[in-house]
Amino acid sequence: MIAPLPAAARPFVAFPSLLREHGIAVAPEQTTSFLMAVELLGPRSMEHVRKAAAATLSPHPEQRERFDALFDMHFLGALAEPGEDDWQPDEDMSVQEDSGSREVLIGEGVNETGQAATGAEALSIRGLRTLDESETLRRFGRALPAALPRRRGYRHRGARRGPMVDLARSLKAAIRHDGEVMDLKKLRRVTRPRPILLLIDVSGSMKQRSDANLALAHAVVQAAPRVEVFTFGTRLSRVTRALRRRRREQALAEASGLVADWDGGTRIGDALGAFLAVPRFASYARGAVVIVLSDGLERGEPAALVNAVTRLAARAHRIDWLTPLAADPGYRPETEALRLVAPMLDSLTDGGSTARICRHILSLGGTEAA
Repeated sequence: MIAPLPAAARPFVAFPSLLREHGIAVAPEQTTSFLMAVELLGPRSMEHVRKAAAATLSPHPEQRERFDALFDMHFLGALAEPGEDDWQPDEDMSVQEDSGSREVLIGEGVNETGQAATGAEALSIRGLRTLDESETLRRFGRALPAALPRRRGYRHRGARRGPMVDLARSLKAAIRHDGEVMDLKKLRRVTRPRPILLLIDVSGSMKQRSDANLALAHAVVQAAPRVEVFTFGTRLSRVTRALRRRRREQALAEASGLVADWDGGTRIGDALGAFLAVPRFASYARGAVVIVLSDGLERGEPAALVNAVTRLAARAHRIDWLTPLAADPGYRPETEALRLVAPMLDSLTDGGSTARICRHILSLGGTEAA
């Protein structure tokens, strides 16, 4: 027997239905994300709810005025009816929902080859292939703990050498020698691994690398203590919890069910903007090594990506963008958006194979001053 919906949740579930009635497409997974965002934020005002709705239900910019009017009418009791706008979805941007099941049908505009970028949103569930790179990932997993980027923490521990005197240990040693100080014990600051944030492009143009990149992310999650993994295409999906399963096949199977926008369009700026709009997610980037696995073939507005990367760079320790297109030594960013954000990146390098990505991550190790 299905438990009845709590009364407090009913207005939030009804809002996406109201949006659909007025021509704003909302997928079932977005409704779930909206409820999770409201629960996560613990909103103290309706403005918090509005921001959660805008981040998860993703209205088109030209529909935002109608979206806000519907929000005011539904949650604040505004009497004015929302007006019509001139926006019409492009044929390859339309989302076809199958309300009778969890799977969403893919439209004709979907990129099946994985060779070019598209702006279409295609929602689907698919399984991830188990690739024959086990030995590479096994060696990478063994080497990663010692090669993790580290920073000095605020705690101290005893050491043979160090800039500070451990007074307590020095006095205890002096007691054993009748109060005579034979040597001064030293302290040094402990180091701790920096958090790692993996942002993985699962759009159609990255189709040939999506499975391998998720398998690599599983290896990173298993080997490092502080890792967060998100996928993006036309929306954002957190898959960290699924990748914490020890068996790779089980982890990838669970992760594949969490991602709804496989092999669709590419809206990197909008996805990163949604990431930064949720305070808990944005906190994952603070002091982190951010690794973006994407070809950078952005089909959204370049300004959205520039704004998102600017905000991300202000929080992160470094941002490394790995693209399969950089296998050519003469590679130059092809899209306006990636050209604009390139100066804000710490590296823009080859991500065309698992071995190259592993080597790059292992090369990031070292200790920096706090």
